[in-house]
Parts: sequence; structure tokens; C-alpha cells
Amino acid sequence: MAAQAAAAAQAAAAQAAQAEAAESWYLALLGFAEHFRTSSPPKIRLCVHCLQAVFPFKPPQRIEARTHLQLGSVLYHHTKNSEQARSHLEKAWLISQQIQQFEDVKFEAASLLSELYCQENSVDTAKPLLRKAIQISQQTPYWHCRLLFQLAQLHTLEKDLVSACDLLGVGAEYARVVGSEYTRALFLLSKGMLLLMERKLQEVHPLLTLCGQIVENWQGNPIQKESLRVFFLVLQVTHYLDAGQVKSVKPCLKQLQQCIQTISTLHDDEILPSNPADLFHWLPKEHMCVLVYLVTVMHSMQAGYLEKAQKYTDKALMQLEKLKMLDCSPILSSFQVILLEHIIMCRLVTGHKATALQEISQVCQLCQQSPRLFSNHAAQLHTLLGLYCVSVNCMDNAEAQFTTALRLTNHQELWAFIVTNLASVYIREGNRHQEVLYSLLERINPDHSFPVSSHCLRAAAFYVRGLFSFFQGRYNEAKRFLRETLKMSNAEDLNRLTACSLVLLGHIFYVLGNHRESNNMVVPAMQLASKIPDMSVQLWSSALLRDLNKACGNAIDAHEAAQMHQNFSQQLLQDHIEACSLPEHNLITWTDGPPPVQFQAQNGPNTSLASLL
Repeated sequence: MAAQAAAAAQAAAAQAAQAEAAESWYLALLGFAEHFRTSSPPKIRLCVHCLQAVFPFKPPQRIEARTHLQLGSVLYHHTKNSEQARSHLEKAWLISQQIQQFEDVKFEAASLLSELYCQENSVDTAKPLLRKAIQISQQTPYWHCRLLFQLAQLHTLEKDLVSACDLLGVGAEYARVVGSEYTRALFLLSKGMLLLMERKLQEVHPLLTLCGQIVENWQGNPIQKESLRVFFLVLQVTHYLDAGQVKSVKPCLKQLQQCIQTISTLHDDEILPSNPADLFHWLPKEHMCVLVYLVTVMHSMQAGYLEKAQKYTDKALMQLEKLKMLDCSPILSSFQVILLEHIIMCRLVTGHKATALQEISQVCQLCQQSPRLFSNHAAQLHTLLGLYCVSVNCMDNAEAQFTTALRLTNHQELWAFIVTNLASVYIREGNRHQEVLYSLLERINPDHSFPVSSHCLRAAAFYVRGLFSFFQGRYNEAKRFLRETLKMSNAEDLNRLTACSLVLLGHIFYVLGNHRESNNMVVPAMQLASKIPDMSVQLWSSALLRDLNKACGNAIDAHEAAQMHQNFSQQLLQDHIEACSLPEHNLITWTDGPPPVQFQAQNGPNTSLASLL
């Protein structure tokens, strides 16, 4: 017995020595691989060689699976060798499923492999993989939640928002069962965001109410709590802005701005949550800061505070440039494009067409780098080009751009915005498009069956109807529509619509010979246009003030108004010539496919300046 015991002890010692030796060579290779990976610059080829050197030792399954995962991850993140990355990740996923209690390797392999499949446009291969991983991860809260988020995001990118919402609902219920109110709120807020995108407002309201209660009642990491509050308030603010309720949103926007200030004073807590299901962050603090700048710009643009919009755009773009040096997250490019879209509209209003055109070109360049970004913003890009064409009086090109944008969008608010602008182009063009114009006006009739719930767009539709009636010489009808616009725009502080309605009403009263009433409209229009500042309304108002004062025999006031009109004309004319001389001006002819890469220089402007003088 003693001899047997001694032999067993010897065998155990030999096995231990062998395991120790195996562990030492493995750890040595792993150490070298990590050293090469984290070198500056990284030496990825040497890192890969070190990891590949593990396999000739015939390591145990655990080490084999983990090494395949490490190789797949390094090749996926640092090289373009997607075929080898896929092969290693598939092996890691296959082997790890045969090993008990090996969740981190198993589910990280599934997560990375599905990412790679999506990158290779093999979405139909990624979905069943994620579903299987979700099915077998129910005892691992962190990974179960993370994989649910990942599959929901995949469905969202495919625009299958119904399936994405269903998965987020499953995630919220699972988080509640495992006692994670924080992650439950994340799932519910994400679902609320998608419901807003789908315009399912009846479902959004009770969901946001529930989210508000969960956020207020949850006691945990202060940064996590405040980030939930930011997410919640961003949804509320964007919901108001989508509805065109610029005045009603102010209390929520103020809370959001205070909230981001609070977050910026908090220090990241290194203590990990006790519940593994809580190991999520919605966005980094720096990204949240840019997002709050962005919604502030959106509000300022809609309200007609264009200098404020410019100020916050500059801040946000500066922050984005710093972040993009260290972070290649796609969301940063999305933020940048949305900011540029809004500031371009501001430039066109303030009479800086050349700068707007260069920024449109910048959006084109960003979209060239990302097919997904272009797919999401192509309609907006053509809409901006349409607005630019209107500003330089290229009405045929404006029509082509707006028509292209309509073809590319199924977003109701954007559709209504484009149709409203296209209708105004046809109105200015006279009798050329009567049938099409009547059809468009019927589709955006604000008196009945208006296609969207946006207060701002409905007010704009009344203005377009007023403009049409004015051009038709039906002045009483025009006044009715414009007074409706004024009522709606005053209710929600829509300053640009107010200024446009006032000056058009002033023009109508001038034509009717009611000079006093005309003056009562044009003077506040001019004051508001100067405050915005809206260069076209200032030009229009100054021309009316000049003619009004002449008619009333006020020579000094007429001369002053004429001088103002001359100054505005010169500024707009100079900007017009500069814009039309830019090579980017050729973008107005682009109506199909991806954005053109290069632009031919123009000999000079070839557009009519009549509308400016």
C-alpha cells in the first residue's frame, strides 16, 4: 500500500510539474503577445506569431479556445484579415460550447463573431448565432443583457424596429427578474427611443412615465443615475422638438443642461456594481456632453436663435474634433453630420451661402467614409442642396434635389418639410407646375388631414397656403392663412415663421393700399428678422419700408430704408457670387448614387440674381 501511495504521489507531482511547465510557457507567450500588442506603435504581426505558437504545444481545450478568441479579436480589431479572424472566432465559439463554466470566452466569441458577420454583410448568419448565445446565456446576467442589446441593435440597423422593440421588452423583463432596475431602465429607454422613431406616441407616453419613476427611485452609482436622467431627458426634448413645440420644451431642455453640468462635476467611481447585470454605460460623459450641445442647437435652430445655434455648434464641433483623435466610434460621425445639417440651414438663413455650401461638401465627405451614414442622411443631404439651390435662385435644380430627397425618405416629418419647400418653389415658378402644385398643397393641407403632428410644420403649411393665395391675388384668403400661422408661431416662439408671416401680411396690406396696417406688420418683422438674423426677410422688409415711406411722403425714413436695402442687397449679391464660383456649386446637379468625390471649378456664377435685387 505504501509503495502504491508513493507511486501515486510521484505521478501527482509529475502532473503538477507538467502543468506548471505548461502554465509557464503559456504565460510567457501570452506576456510577449500582450507586450507586442500594447507597444507604441503596436507590433501586431509579432503579437499574432506569439499567440499562434501556443497551438503546437497541444494545449488543453480552455487554453485553445481562449487563444483562438484572442487571435480572432486581434485580427478583427487591428488587421484587414477578416477571413482568418472569422476562422479563429468560429473555432473559439465551437470549442467553448463544449466546456462547462467558460461563459466569458463563449459569449465574447459569439458577440465578436456576429459583429464580424455583420461587417461582411452576413446578417442572416449573425442573427441565429446571437439567438443561440442569448438562449444559453440566461444564467449569466451580464452577457444575456449585452447579447440582447446587440441583437436589438442589429434589427434596428436593418430598420426592423418591431423586432428590436420586442427584444428590448424581453431585456427589460429579464433585468427586473434579476433585480437590476438600472439596466431595466436602459432597456425601456432604448425601447422608448425606437417607439419615438416609429411615431408610436400612444405607447411612448406611458413608457416614458414609467422610466421617469424608475430613474428617480433608483439609488446607485451617481454617474449611472445621472446618465439615465440624461437619456430620459434627451428623449423628452427630442419628442417635443419633433412635435415642433419649441416653447413647451424649454423646461425639459433646461433640466437636461443642468443634468450634464452635474455629470461633469462627478468623478468616475472605480467600484464595480455588485449586480453583474448593472455593468453597462449608456454613453461616455464626453459623448453625452456633445449630445446635449446637439439638442440645444436643434432647439435654437427651430426657435430662430441662430447666433446661439452657431455658438453651441462651434463648441460641439471643437469637442468632437478632440474626441475623434482618440475614438473612432461611429456615433461621433453621426453627431457631426447632424450638427452640420443644422448649422447649414442657419447659414442659408443668415446669408452665408458660400460657407453653407462648403459645409454641405463636408457632409458629403463624411458620408463617403461610411455607406451606413450616407444611407441614413442621403435624403437630408439632397434637402439641404435643395434649400441652397433656392437661396441662389436655381429653381430647376431645387426641384430636382427636393424630388430626389422625397424618393429617398420614408420619414414623415422630413417628407412634410420637403413637400412644403417644394410647393414654395412651384409657387415662385408661376403657372408651370399648376397640377403638381395643387396635388402637393392638398397633401399638406393644414385645415384637415395634415400628415404629421408637428406644430411647426403645420404652421409652415399655413404659411405656404398664404403665399400661394397671395400669388393668386386672393388677399383675404391669404390673410386668413397667415393669421393662422402667426397664432401658431406665437404660441411656440417660432420666430422665423412669425417674421415671414408678418412681412408677407405687410406686403398684402401695402398692395391693398392700407399703409398704416402694412407698417404695423413690417416694422416688427424687421425687428424680429434683425434679431434672428434672417437676411432675406431683412431684404424684403427694407424694400417694403422704403416703398411705404415714399408713399407716405417720409423722405428721410425712405432714404434710410433704401440705404438698408442697398446694404443687404450688396451683402447677399457678394455672397451669391462667391458661392456660385466655388467648385462645390456643381453639387447642385448631383441627384443619383453616392456623393461625387471631386468637383470641377466653375468659370463664374451662371444663375440669375434677379431674386436678390
